[in-house]
Amino acid sequence: MKFAIFGQHYNENSKHALRTLLDVLQEKQITIVIEAAFYETIKAKKDYNFESTKISTFKDLDASFDLLISIGGDGTILRAVTYIKALSIPIIGINTGRLGFLATIQENNIANAIDSILNETYSISERTLISIATTPKNQHILDFNVALNEITISRKNTTSMITVETTLDGEYLTSYWADGLIIATPTGSTGYSLSCGGPVIMPGSDNFVITPIAPHNLNARPLIIPDTTVITLRVTGREANHLVSLDSRTATLGNETIIIISKANFKIKMINLDNESFLNTLRKKLLWGEDRRNKQ
Repeated sequence: MKFAIFGQHYNENSKHALRTLLDVLQEKQITIVIEAAFYETIKAKKDYNFESTKISTFKDLDASFDLLISIGGDGTILRAVTYIKALSIPIIGINTGRLGFLATIQENNIANAIDSILNETYSISERTLISIATTPKNQHILDFNVALNEITISRKNTTSMITVETTLDGEYLTSYWADGLIIATPTGSTGYSLSCGGPVIMPGSDNFVITPIAPHNLNARPLIIPDTTVITLRVTGREANHLVSLDSRTATLGNETIIIISKANFKIKMINLDNESFLNTLRKKLLWGEDRRNKQ
């Protein structure tokens, strides 16, 4: 088997997790390929003797990989998706960050998690992505124009609100007067959208949620829509430009740009170990049920 490893930061938390992971994979005789920039960061620290191993590096992935393992937080998984793209390579995350909705493996459970993967005692959760296009097409949208969590429209270089005229499948919905607008997938419903008052959506749901950021129209509320909906946005404001973010990747667009958002034509495969579930993650990460009154 051939596993890819990706990380963005190499610190005290990730150092111990990475060493454990590499030792386990080598013991299982798994072919290990580390993303090139992450490899150089680790090597510069001289914390691991790569010379005595057959570990190699990658800059791009191909269909020969059986799995990608992300080391970090949820943001690292979001960045790893830009390598997987439409290759259908399953992904799983070792959490060395903070909350960890997507990266659910803890350092003390790495060996057991690898055993479960090799024994195929897991399930696959297919996650919908959301894509963006613009008119005119020569706007500076990022090369990889899809997001796993959300696409966010927000103000730039101003404290003034922007107006986001919103159309669903060609029918006018409303004009949000706000700091911005989030269009989130079910996966992203527990991220920025949740912080702005949006609902939690189960991963298997065929929905997106539109969540305004600090709306001045006080009756503007998050709206759940079918993920087959084509969303068209036009931004106006005091500044000539605004920001568009795809997960953690940001670009600047002119206010004359028409933004078209729709479901991507491929999905990402997340591995769920048999002892994990979305509801279990909600209880652990959001502390649902931790109220003392529930224990009396």
